Amino acid sequence: MDQGVIASMMSHPLEGAIVLLDPEGHPLAANATARTLDLPRGLQLHRLALLGLRDRVADQGLLPCSVPVGEQRMDGFLSAARAQDGTVCAYIFSAAPAASLVDGRWPQLLHDAGHGVWEWDVPAHLLAYLERSAGAAPVTGTGTVHEWLQRTHPDDRAMQQAALRSHLRDPAVAYACRLRVRRADGGWQQVHDHGQVVARTADGQALRMAGIRIGITSADAPGADAQEQQAQLRHLQRIAGLGTWSWERDSGFSWSDEMLAAIGRPPGSMPSGRRWLDMLDADARAQVLAAWRRLHREGQPHAFELVLAAAPMEVPGIHLRVWMHPRHDASGRVRRVAGQLQNVTEQRQTDALIRWRTELLNRVSALGRIGGCEIEVTTRGMLWTDECYRIHGLRKEPVTLEQTLALYTPDSRDSFEAALTRIAEGGLPEQLDLCFYRHSGQRVWVQVQIELDRREGLPERFVVLFRDITREREANERIELLAHYDLLTGLPNRILLREQTEEAIAESRRNGKILAMLFVDLDGFKSINDTFGHATGDMLLKAAAARLHQNLRNADLFGRFNGDEFVVVLRHLADPADAGHVARKLIASLASPLHRGDTTLKVGASVGIALADDSHRDFDTLLRAADAAMHAAKEAGRNTYQYYSQDVLAGIQRRLQIEHTLHGALEREEFQLVYQPLVNVDGTRPPAIEALLRWVCPELGPCSPAEFIPVAEKCGEITRIGEWVLNEACRQAAVWHAAGLMFERIAVNVSAMQLRERGFAEQVIAICERHRWPPHRLELELTESALIRDSDALRQCFDTFERNGVLLAVDDFGTGFSNLHYLNRFPVQRLKIDRSFVQRMLHDAGTAEVTQAIVHLGHALGMQVVAEGVETRQEEAMLLRQGCDEIQGYLYSRPLPSRDMAQWLRRCDEGDGPGPQAPTQADLPATVG
Repeated sequence: MDQGVIASMMSHPLEGAIVLLDPEGHPLAANATARTLDLPRGLQLHRLALLGLRDRVADQGLLPCSVPVGEQRMDGFLSAARAQDGTVCAYIFSAAPAASLVDGRWPQLLHDAGHGVWEWDVPAHLLAYLERSAGAAPVTGTGTVHEWLQRTHPDDRAMQQAALRSHLRDPAVAYACRLRVRRADGGWQQVHDHGQVVARTADGQALRMAGIRIGITSADAPGADAQEQQAQLRHLQRIAGLGTWSWERDSGFSWSDEMLAAIGRPPGSMPSGRRWLDMLDADARAQVLAAWRRLHREGQPHAFELVLAAAPMEVPGIHLRVWMHPRHDASGRVRRVAGQLQNVTEQRQTDALIRWRTELLNRVSALGRIGGCEIEVTTRGMLWTDECYRIHGLRKEPVTLEQTLALYTPDSRDSFEAALTRIAEGGLPEQLDLCFYRHSGQRVWVQVQIELDRREGLPERFVVLFRDITREREANERIELLAHYDLLTGLPNRILLREQTEEAIAESRRNGKILAMLFVDLDGFKSINDTFGHATGDMLLKAAAARLHQNLRNADLFGRFNGDEFVVVLRHLADPADAGHVARKLIASLASPLHRGDTTLKVGASVGIALADDSHRDFDTLLRAADAAMHAAKEAGRNTYQYYSQDVLAGIQRRLQIEHTLHGALEREEFQLVYQPLVNVDGTRPPAIEALLRWVCPELGPCSPAEFIPVAEKCGEITRIGEWVLNEACRQAAVWHAAGLMFERIAVNVSAMQLRERGFAEQVIAICERHRWPPHRLELELTESALIRDSDALRQCFDTFERNGVLLAVDDFGTGFSNLHYLNRFPVQRLKIDRSFVQRMLHDAGTAEVTQAIVHLGHALGMQVVAEGVETRQEEAMLLRQGCDEIQGYLYSRPLPSRDMAQWLRRCDEGDGPGPQAPTQADLPATVG
């Protein structure tokens, strides 16, 4: 567009607002009115929302456009400005202010009519008027309807109010009165008062009513005065889109020029007779004929609306409101019909726009879950929107503020009332998060915004917006739960526990109180979880947590740290020994077995205790100390507790040294194998040999397998070490075999972690092939814990061993969580009685019965039974009597290096080696029959 044109348009003193927008919707220029209304900012904020409307304007031309500006809305029109090539180069938003009749139009109307006009804002009960008495200056005024009615003579007020009410209820009843009104000088003047509702809501409620007031100078004003008044009335009718028509039985229809002007036709252009019906389309014609028949049938006044279709179909039609008043002859037939017609197109368009906006606001409110209400300050009466009823779960009926607040929680109710008081006393608008319960019991959270409306002429009222934030609040609560609580037990997790403990430590330091941390680890949980599944394990954890919790005080902190580990923080202890008393109570609380169906489950607890002091003054250091003490409790035999001490610290440091030194031990060639025979009770059969791992570490000194093997399993080195053991054992066995030494098989201990490695079975077979050692002469010794976890991978592993003849033995049988079902599931050939049973069986009849039961069980399952740790002839005799198949122990040989083991085998071949002897009566202890 030309810059000069833009500058001229923006600087012109127009009453309307004009804003020029670029093709993307950004404001380029605005006139003074638009800037005063802050319209450019509103258009910029809603630029993207108006994108679709700009696209339609480019195709369709001028379109209505509504833009929010602050708390108001500006209704206007959007049009497109095009360049010479026809492309859109800019958009123009224009809005004419909704001027009342006082602004601009009333002086003209007063000049034309010579009397007065008035306009009534019905919902606000406000009325503006401009009147002029004969020979007097015009009088302009505004006020309430009540004040305006008080100017009417007392004897005429009832009649005037009845006529107004009738017209407001039924548009077919015209408002026309002859009244006496008070003049400015205090006297009375007779007037004709005519009016018409000119704007209604979508549901028919009156919004605005306009009227004219014509002064009467004489009761029988004849001649020119009457004609002048009629002319003035017709002129005002044309302005209001009103016209009259009539029908006589003898002469037919007649139309006033005002009516023709209302439908957009020139004077005298209406066809004669009934041919005017041809101007209507089929629907309108049927509507008119139906109304006409009803009028003649019922003989009562009638009103209806119809739409005159415009010639170009794309142009909207003309909406008309038609009134018919019949006059009857002596026989009761309709002799004459007096009619009135009004063009209500603009009102219907306004109604449609209001309806569209109302529906849009309702959809937006429902989508955003936003409801609203007004509360009168003095009466506390409430007016609700539909969405507000839905949010509160109430039926659409009158509700008081007290009834509403009864739904809210006490805290929310007090907060709401306090906010109303503060705002009523002049405070700023407030926003609150409140909670209430519907009658169904459902909890709802709402975000409430409250402000005070002090419009002139209206009672003060609170405007309250309710936004349903239940989903947001529940999501936040869920996030809080996930972030700070354990979902299985409902206890604080390590994050929340850390925060609470740090606060408790700081408080204990300030008050000089004793604080202790207990690290609780469930004994035997892992075996139960592996055997019975995670569902049973979860049930056990919840039950154990509940039992532990019952033995703590309200002031103590309790949380689930990880897996089957719990942390207890004891506050305000009178003596450090009290922590030990609590630990004993916690251990005792788990003594009773738990039952799940027909299964009885039992767990214990190892508890480590650390006291807060100068060396342990935060959560992490206190936790490390308590954890170390817990491991010391496990090493002390489990189901007990230990305080953190220097000995415990030394044990931790020792484990850390072992873990550190294990890395690289293979590369430094610090491992070696020693060998111990397993002697068969059948003296004609050669012995078997078990390979035992030893670690010769110059840095650590002596370190037994019982000490370093668990550390190797924990740090992951066991897999590499185990592979080396298999290779070395098979290599050595092949060397002995090549030297002609006689032995039945080589046995190697295998960790449970090795079994879980993918491809372990194939690795074992490959090692045998590498050293040309027959797989059926290799025996793998497994612990019970390695066999408890039944899985497809473990079954495939054992299937591979069975196909290739690899033997399996259960080491230390009877010391673990014995679920004997696995003995049937897997191809086990031997059971090894743990040395702890062998050492006690001579002095404990119960232990002897256990060893006898193991032998019977093994034989019943088609397995051989091996006793390890045999050191005396009495132990040997007892085992031979019980039917043991193989014996291993110091009685025959200590673990030997490979060279010494070869010499031992040679002596056996020559018949000089030790072997089992038949027991005599002197060999049997007196306690065994």
